[in-house]
Amino acid sequence: MSHQQLPFISAGNEHRLSRRRFLAMGAKFALMAGGCHLLPGGWPASADSDDPPEARYWAGSVGEKADCLACHAPNEAPKDLLAEKDYHRKQPIVKCLLCAQGCVLKNGERGRCRARINQNGVLKSLVYGHPAAIHVDPIEKKPFYHFLPGSNAFSLGTAGCPLSCRFCQNWEISQARPEDIRTSVYSPEEIVSSSARKHCPVIAFTYNEPTVFIEYLTDIARQGRKQRMKSVLVSCGFMNPRPLDEMCEVLDAIKIDLKGFSPDFYRDVCRAELDPVLRSIKAISKKKVHLEIVNLVVPTLNDSPAMMTRLIEWVAGEIGPDVPVHFTRFHPAYQMLQLPPTPVSTLEMAYETAKSKGLHYPYVGNVPSHPGNHTYCPSCGKIVVERTGFFVLSNRTLNGKCPFCGRVISGVWS
Repeated sequence: MSHQQLPFISAGNEHRLSRRRFLAMGAKFALMAGGCHLLPGGWPASADSDDPPEARYWAGSVGEKADCLACHAPNEAPKDLLAEKDYHRKQPIVKCLLCAQGCVLKNGERGRCRARINQNGVLKSLVYGHPAAIHVDPIEKKPFYHFLPGSNAFSLGTAGCPLSCRFCQNWEISQARPEDIRTSVYSPEEIVSSSARKHCPVIAFTYNEPTVFIEYLTDIARQGRKQRMKSVLVSCGFMNPRPLDEMCEVLDAIKIDLKGFSPDFYRDVCRAELDPVLRSIKAISKKKVHLEIVNLVVPTLNDSPAMMTRLIEWVAGEIGPDVPVHFTRFHPAYQMLQLPPTPVSTLEMAYETAKSKGLHYPYVGNVPSHPGNHTYCPSCGKIVVERTGFFVLSNRTLNGKCPFCGRVISGVWS
């Protein structure tokens, strides 16, 4: 079997190539630091090219057709990218049950995510084993502030996303078709072994919407658990309940992007709905999975004091005061290049509102060296984790408690 290099760039050398160049090169990236271990190509040992792995969550008995591909033309999928699940008898029209878009697809059509296709009445995944981007990132970059602070996360994502956010920071892969990005095939075992070689205790599914590669994700997470690795998800929260339940069984932490608190905002800016995201957040909060929430504050779109107050009050009332909530700074991207970066004063307003409404762990994000980067004890007010940007300067917690007053600090600390 031929050998190939894993598409990988170390966090410390990320500045040497532009982000766009990195994503364009995709899985052909050369390792910049520390050397690259040679990895065998091909499908995981459990599947060969004649019997590819299977996609999940779809129904084959569908009697009507909805236009789910208003902006994506049907394409024949490369045969070596395909995966299928024969949960139901084959039908010419299928309905994807993975996310709340509920795409109904004729033969040859793809879902909104671009990552799943109806081939002859069988829904197939186009992204299993095909990471489009891999980095080693600080866990704080996800961001997770209450989950193993200071750890490195072996981070990967594929092409595709069920949302079409006009401000997407990773649009080069999230809004791409799998065949538009040059990739190679890597099994779950190869991903886990590479993470171990890079001394990463955490594997992070991120960059695009990882739900679109749920089959790959869950296989990697299960393999990682055998090696005592943690797995975390960075998600828009738009998945259906059953897929979410399956992922929660193998994940240790989930960060949900709560993009705003208005149905109109979700429909007009993200081409999605708010309610499924709120449903997912509530479901996760009831499971044994660490949860953090991020709100990217976009000027003129979701930054009104009224909307932010509604978001904060919902989190405090429905989820509770101990969930970390990050208010992060927008930088112009994708179809929102005309907007300015978020004023720091707006983030500070959200931070202070969250504190006044009873949230214990609000944060100001994407503003390095801001005091809102730190974790403060809710009881004595002293800094227990000091940060600048994505990096931990000091972690003073003792067995998950404040060293000054003994208060338990919500999170996973070891």
